[in-house]
Amino acid sequence: MLWACELKSSNFWTNDLNIIRMCVKLLHTLSVWLRHARCIHYFINDCNLIDNIFGVEIRGSRLSMEIAMRLQSVDEAWLSTWFVNNYIRKCSMLCADNVSSLFSDVSTKWKLHSAVSAVCKWRLNSALEDIHNVLDLADFRIALISNMSLSVRSCCWWMTELTKSDSRLPVYFTAVAFLHVAYKLSSLGFTDELMDVLATIAGLFISTRRCPSQCSSELSLSKATKLMKVLANSSRSTMQLIEIELSKAYLHRSLRCNDSDSDSIYCLENVYLAVLYYATGQYQTAIDHCTLVTRSQDHSQCSSHVVQGELLPKIDDDIDTVLGLAVFYQCVRTAALNQRQTQHVSVFTTELFAHCLNMRCLSVMQTLSIDDVYRLRNYVCNAQLFIADVLAVKSVTHNFHCQPITVHNSQQPTANYATDLNTSELVGLLQRSAVEHLTTYRQLKARDFVSVATIVTTDFEALYAYKHGDYQRCLELSTQNVRTLLYAVRTPDVLTFPEFIQLMDDDIVSLTALTMIVSPKYRFLSDFVSITQLTLSLHMMTRCQLKLHHSAQSLAPTPDYIEVALSKCPPHRILQHLTLKLTKRKTAICTQRYRNNHVGRPALLCLSLTRESQSL
Repeated sequence: MLWACELKSSNFWTNDLNIIRMCVKLLHTLSVWLRHARCIHYFINDCNLIDNIFGVEIRGSRLSMEIAMRLQSVDEAWLSTWFVNNYIRKCSMLCADNVSSLFSDVSTKWKLHSAVSAVCKWRLNSALEDIHNVLDLADFRIALISNMSLSVRSCCWWMTELTKSDSRLPVYFTAVAFLHVAYKLSSLGFTDELMDVLATIAGLFISTRRCPSQCSSELSLSKATKLMKVLANSSRSTMQLIEIELSKAYLHRSLRCNDSDSDSIYCLENVYLAVLYYATGQYQTAIDHCTLVTRSQDHSQCSSHVVQGELLPKIDDDIDTVLGLAVFYQCVRTAALNQRQTQHVSVFTTELFAHCLNMRCLSVMQTLSIDDVYRLRNYVCNAQLFIADVLAVKSVTHNFHCQPITVHNSQQPTANYATDLNTSELVGLLQRSAVEHLTTYRQLKARDFVSVATIVTTDFEALYAYKHGDYQRCLELSTQNVRTLLYAVRTPDVLTFPEFIQLMDDDIVSLTALTMIVSPKYRFLSDFVSITQLTLSLHMMTRCQLKLHHSAQSLAPTPDYIEVALSKCPPHRILQHLTLKLTKRKTAICTQRYRNNHVGRPALLCLSLTRESQSL
């Protein structure tokens, strides 16, 4: 084959796609080589592979001639029959009975063609279902990361390998990884490993090798600025808000490092934190960090670290205008004076930028005073400024004269605030982004496998709406999902691993814990740790109806829906049975209360006597 690949032209392989005819020609070539007892080694010169290969030369010569004659006698008809019997007939045994039975009689060319066509058609029709089954298995395997500690190395491996396998799987992995980080954050806090894992998922390269000097303020500051550079030209999507919170985490980690005592790095870290808090609307926190910079005792080394304008996320139009004017001024000056362009064009002095940002925060909060302006002017008179600094001061003072002046009492920043990070906001963003990715993944599967399964795309959206108290939205989505899924033959499952359970209501959490206590050996079997989309939608629909105090009339069809779902539920799916029965029980209790409140006492007495007589 190696010699054939080299010696045969490309037309031999592409012009005639009849594999039988090509194989016959190759076998005839091998026959010639055996007759002449000559087959040169492809890699080693002057090495004959058939030289005395059969031990005894005379016997070997006779045997090789016999094999050569047999190969020469092979024709397309004989090889076709051999191929059918050894391959296609075996493939047909994997097909449906009506397909495999066609190979009982392939005595004519037409019958053989019909049988092979039936196999090809069956394979094409079943291929989509096979891919769907493989994706379902991959979903479950990916969700098992809850049983391991997701590291930077494993995260890189997952993302690389899943991208090779299927373009849809990285979307699902990102969602599960976000939920994993949110789950760990809530229980363990934001560790250095979780920061690096989250940065890896966000697309920031993190080295998988760790060294004792890794916790250095310079390294953490570098990681934060890489994220900020990505954010500078991005919109405020959920993913971008996560990256902002991650940048804050790296800056806080930089402040906690032992070498963060350097005034230059300390001031720059606080300025960047103030910028990020300002960008997310946390103005008082931004003021606190600006105050830590302006009250620093020594700024002699701050000139070695300046605020890079290209790293700043969108703050307001004035900062963008200042940076644009600074670059324009530099270009005009270079052209007019024929000077070389300097590096310090779109940069700010650390302390001055802290003053300006502090005044912007106070202006937004409408607590800016004339004393703040005087402090800024006093600093400007004694400082060496860049061109961007001058334009920034001009912009701030101009805005100040255009606004009413009020008096405020400046607050002292808390002593430990610079090293504290509130992770609750990040947990919420991770959950929201995970729901967005899961919804996208559902949409991709619903688009590609519409003929294989009935897939609704809003089940996680409904869970998220319920979790945040939007019961009306959850009810609308769940009701629509129930109508779509009620009589569907095949529907996806929703897993109840710890990553997903944080999105669900207390009832499902309790039932999941109960099944794990009773049958811990089934903890990692998909049928025992999952419920169908129909079961989840029925449960959420009922919960929302109860939360919104709907009447018994609106709840009346629910028991019938539950009976349909129960009839399709296999006996071994315990969690699903429990969820449906609990939902049915809640519906019955609500209906009974409604009747008790709307039926008179005589009627209740008659109803009670009737029930007693029936029981007797």
